[in-house]
This record gives sequence, C-alpha cells and structure tokens, in this order.
Amino acid sequence: MTRRDTFLIVPAAALKASAANDALSVGLIGAGGRGSYDASLLAKHTSARITAVCDIEPARIAAARKTHGAAIASYNDFRDLLANKSIDAVLIATPVFLHPEHLEAAIAAGKHVYIEKPAAADAEGARRVRRIADRADRKLNITFGFQQRYGPGYRKAHALAASGGLGPVRFAHSHWIKGTESVSAAGAQPWPQPANGAERVKHWKRWKATFGDYIVETYCHGVDVLNWFLGGHPESALATGVQAVDRRGDMRDHCTATFTYKDNVQATLTGSQVAALFHRDVRESFYGSKGTIETAREFWRHERGKNDIVEEREPRDITIDALAEFVQRVREGRPENAGVSAAESTLTAIMARESMDQRREVTWKEVAG
Repeated sequence: MTRRDTFLIVPAAALKASAANDALSVGLIGAGGRGSYDASLLAKHTSARITAVCDIEPARIAAARKTHGAAIASYNDFRDLLANKSIDAVLIATPVFLHPEHLEAAIAAGKHVYIEKPAAADAEGARRVRRIADRADRKLNITFGFQQRYGPGYRKAHALAASGGLGPVRFAHSHWIKGTESVSAAGAQPWPQPANGAERVKHWKRWKATFGDYIVETYCHGVDVLNWFLGGHPESALATGVQAVDRRGDMRDHCTATFTYKDNVQATLTGSQVAALFHRDVRESFYGSKGTIETAREFWRHERGKNDIVEEREPRDITIDALAEFVQRVREGRPENAGVSAAESTLTAIMARESMDQRREVTWKEVAG
C-alpha cells in the first residue's frame, strides 16, 4: 500500500472490535465550542457515548460533565485520557497547531480517531501528519472533520462528476464569504505576540503560527472539496490576501487564490470574513461542457440544460453524517484512513498562504517535499 491509498478496507475478521452489544466509548480531547458541538451530535445521533473529557479549562470540563453525565472521567492532560484502556476512540478538537502531536499520540495509544480539520497550522506539521497516517496501524480509523466528504448531496454530486456527467471539468470555484466578529474589531489595537505556551493556546485563533490563517483553518473545507472533485492536489497556487479589518493578530481576513491542477485545470477560491455579521455564502461550483454542479452544506444543484435544474436539500447537518459513519466503521470493522488526503488538502491551503507571504506563485513540491 502507498500513502495515496487513503481509504482502506480491512476484513472484519482481522480486526479487534467492540462486542456488538457494547456502546462505543469515546473520549473528548478539547471541550471548546467545536469539540462540545461534535460531542453533542455524536451522543445524540449515534450509539457511541462520551465517557471521558480532557481540557485545560475547568469550566469546560464542568460543562461536559453536565451534558454527558457527572460520572464521565475527566483529565487535564490528554496523555492521561489516552492511557485509559476502556476508551475505544477519541474525538480531538484542540487548537490547530497541536493536531499533529495529538493525532500521533492517539494512534500510538491504539485509539480510533476523529480529529477536526485542518491537519496542521504549517507545512512541517502537515507533512508530519502525512507520515503518521502513512505508517499507522491499518486497523485504526483515522477520520478528519472534512464533513463535506460524508454529506449525501456531496457524494451524489461527486459521483456524477466522476462518472463524466458534466463532461471534463475544466474549471471550479470555492466561495467562502461570511460575516464574523472580526467585523466588530475594526480599529482595535494589535495584540502583543504570545509570550509563552499558555498564551499561544489561549489566543491561538489570532495568529497564523497557531491558527494557520483563515485559508488554512476555515477555507480548507472548500480546498478539500476542490481536491476531492478534481482528483488530487494542485501543482501550484497563486494567491493574494490582506488584513482588511481585524488587526488584533496577523490573520488575513480576505484572500483570493488560483490553483492549477493537472492538465491546466484551474480552480479559484475566494474567502472573506468581512461581510455583514448576518451574511453567509459558502458553496462550490464545478463547470463542464455538459453541465454545472453547485454544492453546499445545505443542498446540491445540477444544471443539466437551459431551464433544466435539479436541486436536492440535505436532510440534516452533514457533520452528523461524518460522525455517524465514523462510529459505524469502528463498530463494523471497516477502517478508514483519511490522514493523507487531509494532510494534502491542508498543504494545498498552506501553498496558497505561502504564495501570499512570498508574493509569487508557489509549487506543490516546495511545500509538500
């Protein structure tokens, strides 16, 4: 197997799985906003149960115990949670720059892993995740929170494109325009650089070194969809970006990138945090000679001809689909290793960020090694 075999199926007989009547025991590492949300969906919509929580903030641990039961185990150090042999799987939703370390430790502990995107905040970290996934035990599930890959509508759209239903796809676009609290930060004074590890964790969303920049942490969803539909990573990226409003850290709150894929297929990405607070317009488009596909978390649309458009709505939050499939795969002994594709989508976003930093076109070889 090579590292490009990112989705691997192993016979159930070769796996050590939980008994059919046992609920999957899951430990939550990182009980902030996203971690708490994922854990609540997992508990509500799957047979798995949150049985342990780890966070450095006592208030977050208290909130998790209130939601999932006072009897759940609690830890301040993720290594202690991983040492708990009664835990089958972990849900990791920690700051981006910690993802490689936490993923590696979880795999070494023999846990199935659902970890939030992206793979890392920098190229070195993403390459580390790629290596970790490549050598991981093939009996383990390694799933990243690129939930578009699990949405029913996205999968139908991808199947249509892959089957040639659009003809050759020659151009694609990812659109990620939204309003955030950054808008209200106009005129705020810049913050000092973090002076120690505690400050890096506390203010990780303000700095590229810990957050990755918006194109890496947030718009990576759209980047991942582009790579998925276009069959792999691009060969180069040319991008621009600015701090349009929020100057508290060093994050760019607006960017535009052009990715060039094999055979000169191009895709663009436009991302911005500076729209009105109520506004959100997030979607992707794929253009072929036979039609156009538009995908989003809420729907997918197929334009088949003039005045001939078919649209389907997603029945629920596609994060539920991602978590439900993760639990089902663990229970049925059908492991998925999505680590390499997640690392490559992260490196694609980092390639665009490097292009902004260096004010030139950056190639895949420069960031991916």
